Amino acid sequence: MKLTRLFIVAFFGAAALGAPARAAERLLTVTGEAMVSVAPDAAVIRIGVSSSAKTAREASDANAQQMTSVLAAIKGTGIADRDVQTSRLSLQPQYDPNRAGAARLLGFQVTNQLTIKIRDIDKLPGILDRAIGAGANEMSGLEFVVSEQSKLLDQARDEAMADAKRKAERYAKAAGVKVGPVMSIAEEGSSPPPRVLQAMRAGAAPVAPGEQILRAAVSVTYEISN
Repeated sequence: MKLTRLFIVAFFGAAALGAPARAAERLLTVTGEAMVSVAPDAAVIRIGVSSSAKTAREASDANAQQMTSVLAAIKGTGIADRDVQTSRLSLQPQYDPNRAGAARLLGFQVTNQLTIKIRDIDKLPGILDRAIGAGANEMSGLEFVVSEQSKLLDQARDEAMADAKRKAERYAKAAGVKVGPVMSIAEEGSSPPPRVLQAMRAGAAPVAPGEQILRAAVSVTYEISN
């Protein structure tokens, strides 16, 4: 009985000694962030041909002929087959909007749209000029792309961690404590919209690739000690 009671006392005594150690653990959480500015080096455009005629066959034939010319003009600039994709093809009846009562069929409209990736952004104005000159009469989208975005974000992450460490050391110094090991890391945040720096001109329309700002933010928790 004495041995059993001695074991129980020793167990709770050890637990009591461990509790203050856990309670004394102190943490400091800071947010580190960094931004990397980069000019886009590629672009994705959505451009096409819209044709109208009295019959569906006439509209389709006219559109096919015009799109063949546009496609040849685009590929003539050096765009590879893998970077050209048909993204929309539609045939729609057209009705007289001003006629009361029964709708009167005026004809048909065919729309054929291509999505094109331009890997050399300097070629963008020339490609647009060639496509428009060959008969493209519809453009529904233009997106600028940073090819090496993952590598640039990794650079921003490294800088964000360094920023977090700098802040933690400054706060610790002001509080008279020391920064210990990292206890946790959580990534957060998003990139702000791109800022326009320069403009190119394609035909009569200005095209501004601007600049993209890639942002990384991390929440880092450090252990601190006296």
